[in-house]
Amino acid sequence: MKVFIPSPLLSYTGQEKEVEVGGSTIAELLDELNRRYPGIRFRMIDEQDAIRPHMRIFVNGEQVWNLNTPLQPSDEIYILQALSGG
Repeated sequence: MKVFIPSPLLSYTGQEKEVEVGGSTIAELLDELNRRYPGIRFRMIDEQDAIRPHMRIFVNGEQVWNLNTPLQPSDEIYILQALSGG
């Protein structure tokens, strides 16, 4: 399935903005992303296996909060990172 990577994480993917990754859940998809791009999962998921507060994950335009959310091969996944500062 297509996964769209936010600009702050492009250094992990070699500047690829869109990658093809498999998985039957968000957790499996993130594990596969991390196998291909080591370290990227930790930027999105904390030590308690929760999505970090500044990260957003959308499946086909709907925000998900649960890593056990099921996925279909045709799904499009958007990972967004909130910007902060002043």
